[in-house]
Amino acid sequence: MKTNILEAFSLAGKKAIVVGGAGDLGKAMVEAISQAGAQTVVIDFDERVFDICKEFKKDGLVVDAIKADISKIAEIKESYQSALDLLGGKVDILINSAGIQRRYPSEDFPDEEWSKVIAINLDATFYYCKYVAKNMLQNGGGKIVNIASLMSFLGGITIPAYAASKGGVSQLTKALSNDWAAKGICVNAIAPGYMDTQLNTALINDKKRTEEVFIRVPMKRWGNGEDLKGLTVFLCSSASDYITGTVIPVDGGYLGR
Repeated sequence: MKTNILEAFSLAGKKAIVVGGAGDLGKAMVEAISQAGAQTVVIDFDERVFDICKEFKKDGLVVDAIKADISKIAEIKESYQSALDLLGGKVDILINSAGIQRRYPSEDFPDEEWSKVIAINLDATFYYCKYVAKNMLQNGGGKIVNIASLMSFLGGITIPAYAASKGGVSQLTKALSNDWAAKGICVNAIAPGYMDTQLNTALINDKKRTEEVFIRVPMKRWGNGEDLKGLTVFLCSSASDYITGTVIPVDGGYLGR
């Protein structure tokens, strides 16, 4: 008998790690997969992660928090092991949502800021994928969802480190998919467009720039975390078992113009 299609979207019994779950988009994705049934551990460098998970627990979701500086490989390793212990030694789902952005003219971009953006946005994404994949390969596979960006396709202005890191996430997603697809691991990425998040506060408050953005966005609005929930659950579920190595824009139609 075929599985009911709605059952294919269920994450009941699944074990998940979300890196960067205290951010505006990450928080929404944590809520989505937890509501779909996953037991979730959230890793973030922001203290807010504890309060966020406490609120989710009040709603009956099974969520735990770990604070870690994911720009440092030692803390990446330690936080992964702690998350694995909380999940009982098995991981079915990994979402890499951590990200920072810095704006400077390219010729004046501070060396230390470049290194930090690359470390958090790209390096940490690879390391968590690497560690989690070893567990997934021992347990028959799993789902990895990385967070890319419109800047995986475009260059942007005064954000060379962010654009480079998100371009790297896109290519990394494809490379890891090639390595692991035949072994049961699906690796995909979501590329959010112009989102109403703290990263874009300055842009949102700039009326002229907002008008310029909306010229390219057919839906004429900023996106938000709610817009990512359905796709996140889909990519983490068995409903997407034949999808891997793809980067899916959630951009209100921006790239279609």
